[in-house]
Amino acid sequence: MINRFTSKLAWVAASLAVMMAAWFTVVSVAQADEMDDILKRGELIVAVQTQGPPVSFVDKNGVRTGLAVEIAKQMAADLGVKITFQDYDWKGLIPALLAGKADMIAGDMTPTPQRASQLLFSRPMFFNDTIAFAAKDSQFKTWQDLNKEGVTVAALQGSTYADAVTKYLPKATLKVFAGGGPAVAQTLTMGRVDAMVGGQDYNSYVRQFGNLKPLGGTMTREPLAFATRPNAFHLKMWLDNYVELKTADNSLQGLLDYWWTSDAWEKDHK
Repeated sequence: MINRFTSKLAWVAASLAVMMAAWFTVVSVAQADEMDDILKRGELIVAVQTQGPPVSFVDKNGVRTGLAVEIAKQMAADLGVKITFQDYDWKGLIPALLAGKADMIAGDMTPTPQRASQLLFSRPMFFNDTIAFAAKDSQFKTWQDLNKEGVTVAALQGSTYADAVTKYLPKATLKVFAGGGPAVAQTLTMGRVDAMVGGQDYNSYVRQFGNLKPLGGTMTREPLAFATRPNAFHLKMWLDNYVELKTADNSLQGLLDYWWTSDAWEKDHK
């Protein structure tokens, strides 16, 4: 009886060992596939938003550039592969990645619980303050002033900015627009809405249009990261390691100082 029980335990243990070995093999293959494909192909394919300065845009010389673009270019150079950018509007980025059209998304994307359920995100590349803007001659002083019946607030469709309006300005009416930050800012400068909510990069529209102003206070502060497909474990770990390295040598901070926390890029690219 004991021998039979012992034999059964041994059989179960052996079966579990085989199953675990098979599982680790599958995981190892999944981890290697994405990065192996990039290196064998000699090309990193990156999905970026069509128009979103200073993160991703085509400058006055017809060159694709911006904070996320320049980070991705440096990644490809350090890997020793060429880089190819594919343009999508904001709501098209995740479907394009999941469809296998790109290796990763390089943009100012917040790893929300909903997005993280579909994708793997890198460590934060940078952080973004969510700010409200209004016409320069409006009576609004702070973002809290917008939380009133009859006030319309614009935000990018499918963005965390729209989520912030719903959560923190429940009395206001949210209007969403596709086409990136420029489309949202254009609706405000034309007087079609009372205010807009966006990131600190939206300060460039204040300088561009001249009739807008940022309102006081920060609604949220969000981490922004690059994204890969859910089985691209090796690539995700490589991205995390890359952020660590480029933070340590201050090269990432140099890009942030130029593109994100100042308007230095405008004289060179607009």
